[in-house]
Amino acid sequence: MDSKKKLGNELYQNLGRLFYAVAMADHSIHAKEMDRLKEVVRDHWLEVDDIEDEYGTDAAFQIETVFDWLVEYEKDSDEIYEEFEAFYTEHTILFPDRIKQLIMSTARAITSAFAGSNKSELVLLGRIELLFRS
Repeated sequence: MDSKKKLGNELYQNLGRLFYAVAMADHSIHAKEMDRLKEVVRDHWLEVDDIEDEYGTDAAFQIETVFDWLVEYEKDSDEIYEEFEAFYTEHTILFPDRIKQLIMSTARAITSAFAGSNKSELVLLGRIELLFRS
């Protein structure tokens, strides 16, 4: 796998981490949040690039795969967010403005999917916005 493809896969895996952290910010993930994520991946993330994983599938599906794995193993939201933050800091070149905007709209879609955004989700959305401005 060439380095562009490898980094592309890592990007999508880390987005799966970020969106899990967003959904889990209130310590629970509702089925509507998972459904909204899958909808947004299919409607928007598949169009971002033509990078494929090692199985020939669009790499954007890595978002769902990692998200689902984290749900199954009930990982800590703060810890997972910090992993994303470290990846972002090390690879800011992978995050042009259009990707940042798509990340924010995806995160907002997840938080509003079930009973609107709560305080812990809003705090995390604020942290992401601050990270993207630094």
